[in-house]
Amino acid sequence: MWQAENVRDRLRALYPSCDVQILGMTTRGDQILDRALSKVGGKGLFVKELEVAMEEGRADLAVHSLKDVPMELPEGFSLAAILQREDPRDAFVSNQYGSLAELPAGAIVGTSSLRRQALISARFPHLIIKPLRGNLDTRLRKLDDGEYAAIILAAAGLKRLGLPERIKAFLEPTESLPAAGQGAMAIEILSARQDLFDALAPLNDLSSSQAVSAERTVSKAFGGSCQIPLAAFAQINDGQMYLRAMVATPDGSQSCQAQVHGKAEDFNELGLQVVASLRAQNADAILAVCRESEHA
Repeated sequence: MWQAENVRDRLRALYPSCDVQILGMTTRGDQILDRALSKVGGKGLFVKELEVAMEEGRADLAVHSLKDVPMELPEGFSLAAILQREDPRDAFVSNQYGSLAELPAGAIVGTSSLRRQALISARFPHLIIKPLRGNLDTRLRKLDDGEYAAIILAAAGLKRLGLPERIKAFLEPTESLPAAGQGAMAIEILSARQDLFDALAPLNDLSSSQAVSAERTVSKAFGGSCQIPLAAFAQINDGQMYLRAMVATPDGSQSCQAQVHGKAEDFNELGLQVVASLRAQNADAILAVCRESEHA
């Protein structure tokens, strides 16, 4: 809702004579909270109802966390704008400890992400990783109630909701490579709505768009979803893009990483270069292990 209100306010500022209203909706991804996303259908759970509302003419656009948007949109839908990215890092949240390294053996860490699970398990095999679902308030309440010694959340969500003080430590990309699109907001519309493409163009941030497009190229190549531990993160400095990616098994025992750099405008090609490098390191075999464990 914060994201929708943010886009509404920006559009009202751009177009004062335009009546911008929010159609509040709850998606399947919001409703199913007793199982991990990887077990109930993944990213599409957060967008389907919103797409139906646009098809039926009840809504003109939908605002998403980009990391929740499937790599392949249904026919007839497009991403019209990527807003300037918020902090893409993971955040360590705990009431007793200052970092993952401080957690004692057997401490329970909550996360909804197989990517985070793999990265934490590889570095801290003595910790217990348990699923954590629900909105931000629900997740924090479960921590405060003592169900977890610590939880890992996206820093962007905590900052947007005015809760940066809950962050005990940031997990830098060198230790916890972000998910493709993490921290970015996207606006989805019907592909035929050229009027909306034009109206939303001022909200598109070129640098953020190039970075997340490169990341999504990597994720798309491997069938990116909540079912596989995959990270992809691009940074742009002076027109140069530095793109890193990783795939792993959920327990972190097998993984491979790749990094490339080049002109930011060549974002798609850089993404494909990373894909080729990961495949040369048997990424597909690693992901096959993930899919076998998923169906076990």
